[in-house]
Amino acid sequence: MEHIRTPKVEQVRLLDRFSNKSIHGTLYLTATHLIFVESNSNNSASAGQEVWILHHHIASVEKLSLTTSGCPLVIQCRNFRVVNFVIQRERDCHDVYSSLLRLLRPVCYDELYAFSYNPKQNDQQREEGWQLIDLGAEFERMGVPCDQWQLTDVNRDYKVCETYPRDLYVPVTASKPIIVGSSKFRSKGRFPVLTYFYQEKKAAVCRCSQPLSGFSARCLEDESMLQAISKANHNSRFLYVMDTRPKLNALANRAAGKGYENEDNYSNIRFQFVGIENIHVMRSSLQKLLEVTGTRSLSMSDYLVGLESSGWLRHIKAVVDAAVFLTRAVTVEGASVLVHCSDGWDRTAQVCALGALLMDPYYRTIKGFMVLIEKDWISFGHKFADRCDQLDGDPKEVSPIFTQFLECVWQLTEQFPQAFEFSEWFLLQIHEHVHSCQYGNFLGNNQRQREELQLRERTHSLWAFLMSEKQNHLNPFYSPAYSEAHPVLEPSTLPYHFKFWRSMYHQFDRSMHPRQSILKTILTLKENSRKAESTLQALESRLQQLGVVPVATSDPPAPPPTRDQLSNSHSLPPRPDSLILGAPINHKEVQRHEEENEQEEVCV
Repeated sequence: MEHIRTPKVEQVRLLDRFSNKSIHGTLYLTATHLIFVESNSNNSASAGQEVWILHHHIASVEKLSLTTSGCPLVIQCRNFRVVNFVIQRERDCHDVYSSLLRLLRPVCYDELYAFSYNPKQNDQQREEGWQLIDLGAEFERMGVPCDQWQLTDVNRDYKVCETYPRDLYVPVTASKPIIVGSSKFRSKGRFPVLTYFYQEKKAAVCRCSQPLSGFSARCLEDESMLQAISKANHNSRFLYVMDTRPKLNALANRAAGKGYENEDNYSNIRFQFVGIENIHVMRSSLQKLLEVTGTRSLSMSDYLVGLESSGWLRHIKAVVDAAVFLTRAVTVEGASVLVHCSDGWDRTAQVCALGALLMDPYYRTIKGFMVLIEKDWISFGHKFADRCDQLDGDPKEVSPIFTQFLECVWQLTEQFPQAFEFSEWFLLQIHEHVHSCQYGNFLGNNQRQREELQLRERTHSLWAFLMSEKQNHLNPFYSPAYSEAHPVLEPSTLPYHFKFWRSMYHQFDRSMHPRQSILKTILTLKENSRKAESTLQALESRLQQLGVVPVATSDPPAPPPTRDQLSNSHSLPPRPDSLILGAPINHKEVQRHEEENEQEEVCV
């Protein structure tokens, strides 16, 4: 509270950035939240509206020049909410601005919300929440340890690689000298380790960082490590090495003494570049996307050109393309794959996690998706603190890498609505809490830091909260039978399959949403059906108590309509798919579809 200069400011206006409407109210600053409370209004439907914003959600605060109506204050949030206030007095605006600048940039972890958040749980309940995810059990589910893969304790004290977890799986033929030697030849000591085992074909997905090869350097221990990974799979005579960077970037790293594997030194490897851009390109791309989607009064042409020039969907496609290549290499060719980028904690995490999601139906369940994030992102050291700007650090380290991953998953749910147990809301909730710093799961950059911060003893787990709210995150289209029949997903990566994720980037602009989504309609129908069945059972039980035999109905109740049935129930003709936002491809295409529909109506 010592950073708050003015805890309460009256006569503040909250502006809608897409209209000229505004509401009057009072602004409050607390230790954790900025709160706007609407003043009493003649409109009873909107009276008492409140807006709560966590300080940790605020990405930037901008104080604009004084106007005749007051001093404007623009707040941009990491969950893509943009709030515009007009404060009557410039002095009050400056006090709020200065307070927020300090509150949104904590200098140490103890200032984060997770360390003061108390959901009224005792220590036992807190510990049970952290025990929901067991990565040892997850590797056992995959089928390891086995005759080709072993659990090593070489990193038990984080001495070999401080950004890796303690428990690591390596080939049984990889001795400790080989592991240590390989780690010294890899950036940040991140040597090749197992992240996913495809038991059906005994193929492994391993991950690491780039080698310190330069133009001519080599390491016998690292070469032995890759040979051990290759020989652990008896169904393939070679090992794929996937470098997720553009080849030009990898070549540039060679000049700095890093780079990529020389195929002349590594036997039986096949090299593949997949061309995902670095964190700086992704940060710039997202900023361009937000500028386009947040600009008022753009023409349709300018909007589509801006969306395309941002490159955001092109980057999403590149990540999915890489995951598809990985999946086919493992499931179709039966080959093991080693994935790396520069340091092995950004693009590597994206590709490994998304590939596992395509290969394994378990990761497409609510519990399995939590396990996947815990394994490939949290455990293997994605730098959440730096990438999500948790503390007052280097802004060049901030990048939407995890946001991209969640969007890739959402794009897959759009192609395969029956294959995922969780809904879009589940992904949005995870994204919300990655940036809220309300739970301890995503704090810090690696497991060693989290142990030093004693997060299990001092904070609460997000997974426990999400599991307690499981019913709110279920996808009504999910079919376990579909997942059993299609264990491996084969998504199309044609450009027109990639859509703008409106629910993510415009979730707070209510005027842009349909009044009733198909998902909400399905959920409402299912809930009403459940209540009707419960009422029917109660009435039948009551009739039996009275000695009255109920008359059996001949027809069973109709199931809720599917997504396709709801979509086709409108009188409007179906629109052809498009490259962006589902817009018609061209006038002739639309005219052809209309003529086909007219012919169908005449036939009927």
